[in-house]
Amino acid sequence: MRLSGNGVALRGPYISMITNHTTNLLIRGGMLFVVGVFLALVLNLLQVQRNVTLFPPDVISSVFSSAWWVPPCCGTASALIGLLYPCIDRHLGEPHKLKREWSSVMRCVAVFVGINHASAKVDFANNVQLSLTLAALSVGLWWTFDRSRSGFGMGVAVALLATLATQLLVYNGVFQYTSPDFLYIRSWLPCIFFAGVITMGNIGRQLALYECKFVQEKIHQD
Repeated sequence: MRLSGNGVALRGPYISMITNHTTNLLIRGGMLFVVGVFLALVLNLLQVQRNVTLFPPDVISSVFSSAWWVPPCCGTASALIGLLYPCIDRHLGEPHKLKREWSSVMRCVAVFVGINHASAKVDFANNVQLSLTLAALSVGLWWTFDRSRSGFGMGVAVALLATLATQLLVYNGVFQYTSPDFLYIRSWLPCIFFAGVITMGNIGRQLALYECKFVQEKIHQD
């Protein structure tokens, strides 16, 4: 801590640090939002092409045959999840034990896309078999790329809330699922939400790690 001549602490460096942290937080949030929007467009395209989800013709307003509100909602949720993950890790004192590299994050994204692809295009004997397979794949995704209790808990909580929100949207006629088998929706939907939480959480952790490294290097330089 630097002091002025009369012993008063100089607040400039601390204000600058807070400003930089806020700026980095906004940048991370923006990047997570863009990733969430992109994944929503691509994955929803898979569902629509397979006729898993059906939107009324008057609300289809994009080249990816997705209702206009779906990508922004997914982007916002992705940003919140990606920003909360590192905060919860620090609050619980549960550091991420697995080696974090961008290659691992990209593999996690690839597995997540693969799980969605399986839900849309792989034919199973029945919905129970499909749901159990996707549940196993989703838990395997968490075990391979996360393994934290906070990640598992957040994944389950968000999956339940997102499933409830989807049920309300379907019940009110915003869109519908073909062959619903669980309260207006498909029984495998919570597995997709769970895998999405783990994926965006890993991206958020990696971005936070790089921000931490950048701040430490800047402090050493100063």
